[in-house]
Amino acid sequence: MNKTYLSYNNIVSSIGFDSPTVVKNIHEGLSGITLIEDENLFPNPFYASVIDSDYLGKAFEKLHPNGDYTRLEKMMILSLDKIIKASGVELTDRVGLILSTTKGNIDTLDPRSPMPTERAYLGTLGHIIKNYFGFTTEPIVLSNACVSGILAISIAKRFISQGTFDQVFIVGGDIVSNFILSGFNSFQAMSSQPCKPYCKQRSGINIGEVAASVLVNKDQNNLVPEAAEVLGEASCNDANHISGPSRTGEGLYRSILSAFKEANVGPQDIDYISAHGTATNFNDEMESIALNRLGLGTVPLNSLKGYFGHTLGASGLLETIVGMHSLYHNTLYTSKGFTELGVSQPLNIITAPTVKNLNYFLKTASGFGGCNTAAVFKKVQS
Repeated sequence: MNKTYLSYNNIVSSIGFDSPTVVKNIHEGLSGITLIEDENLFPNPFYASVIDSDYLGKAFEKLHPNGDYTRLEKMMILSLDKIIKASGVELTDRVGLILSTTKGNIDTLDPRSPMPTERAYLGTLGHIIKNYFGFTTEPIVLSNACVSGILAISIAKRFISQGTFDQVFIVGGDIVSNFILSGFNSFQAMSSQPCKPYCKQRSGINIGEVAASVLVNKDQNNLVPEAAEVLGEASCNDANHISGPSRTGEGLYRSILSAFKEANVGPQDIDYISAHGTATNFNDEMESIALNRLGLGTVPLNSLKGYFGHTLGASGLLETIVGMHSLYHNTLYTSKGFTELGVSQPLNIITAPTVKNLNYFLKTASGFGGCNTAAVFKKVQS
């Protein structure tokens, strides 16, 4: 079986338009979550992580694009453009393209949008990205709630392992929209303050927007210093409820167990967990139960939602990229917003940037519909 690696990567977010800047700001504790007052998005002020529109527009114009693009398309193109150019990969029929998103161009359904409503089709989004860069293969769009980002890495790994592609570019993204905000508000899941994953004072999520991209390949000669090997991955649906996770963490438990089996590792090998950590009561509690069932309650853990908010279909990809840099820098980053444990099972929440020798990390994600995904990554360069 071919080894697969995560290599060139880029993040476009409210705290930076490239991965090194984003990671530096995380290390310094800078959050992109602010109070937003925009009645076009939501009637009341709300906390979210939103990319500055002027900065986004100016950055995109530097690419000298032809035609009109949506906000999400601009974000995705900006992120992917950088790694395609840096990698030097020729876009042949051996190179795949995967997009991960929960709602795509959902904002084009708003009557006020200047874009045609057909732009909301996920397949249309895929072909817009494909055609912009000139990919020769058909784009694959993964939209499986909030596991989409990490699931895209799993699918890319499988394509490479079975010989379908030699390399796969992944780009993930979602935006802060009225549709998303209204939906989470209807669940009474939105917090009236910056989110606090796993904390006793947590009161819900903040929504965020980001575009993240990564090159997955089997070529050991085309890796960046922060590259990581994908050792094992798995997905499991707990079939519990359309919007509520299993109270026993069964789906996440089984996903991690299967990922460990493929990676040939155990709890004792994991140096760090990049968890989902949405700051909702049910999600955080479920994760604490699942992790402790596997003997992972003492492993250093963080949620990055306190920096970016919940970026939906991009979150797993975004957080994996930060995890790669965490391994490379041998540094554990703070789980922002946490002050006091507020779940029933013990967790080792990272409360300050910590230098530590790191070799393996576990990434987990869970989402509506009972979906759960886990993946184990190993540092390539020591």
